[in-house]
Amino acid sequence: MSVRPKKGLGQHFLRDENIARKIVQSLDADPSASILEVGPGTGILTKYLFEKFPELHILEIDAEAWEFLQTSFPLHRDRIIRGDILKSGLLDSLNAPVAIIGNFPYNISSQIFFRVLAYRHKVEQVVCMIQKEVADRIRSPHGSKTYGILSVLLQAFFEIEYLFPVGPKVFHPPPRVRSAVLRLKRNDTAGLDCDEELFFRVVKTAFNQRRKTMRNSLKGHFRIPDPGMKIFDLRPEQLPVDGFVELTSLIGTELSS
Repeated sequence: MSVRPKKGLGQHFLRDENIARKIVQSLDADPSASILEVGPGTGILTKYLFEKFPELHILEIDAEAWEFLQTSFPLHRDRIIRGDILKSGLLDSLNAPVAIIGNFPYNISSQIFFRVLAYRHKVEQVVCMIQKEVADRIRSPHGSKTYGILSVLLQAFFEIEYLFPVGPKVFHPPPRVRSAVLRLKRNDTAGLDCDEELFFRVVKTAFNQRRKTMRNSLKGHFRIPDPGMKIFDLRPEQLPVDGFVELTSLIGTELSS
């Protein structure tokens, strides 16, 4: 049985065994962690993962790929679950800490990261292959033109490591873009010094109009305590993570007054 890559699911199956081993070796999670592979496709990572983590859980949305994996790993069928990472309740049932690994479909990689953020108190590590452009954006420092929502939110809770690039020729079918492997490790921040729900709202609102100053991008959405403060003269990409924390704290104080 073979699995046909489906454009609608953003599937590009990795074929290079050396790269597959390298990705799996990059996951240095605690042996007691719950390991979740997302979108295994033809299982090129899965076989190496089962050697390292026998208690691996697998989540695959594609019925054809799920059936292929069930046949390929008969001893682990109960751990190969058909489901959508964006909707599945599997993360709720896994014991913390959780480590996530996978070749993320390019068309939903950003949504997967928002899912990771929703479970940030449970997820300790992520190793993933994604579009290089997205990888570059996530690790961008403030002041960069590619610094954005995911940069701020992920850097607030994770250490971001760019591991290595991957060219298109090692995939079937080859994507039109370059890929890269990232490792995210939960940092020591147990919680931000502000309302975290408000922090997410402030960051998203600010970057929705990134060319405007913070004053102009936020004033229609939040009560600004003192619009004359210098922090409101900055544009979103000029503000580091701790700057957004400070900004959120100021807005939160105004909301509670």
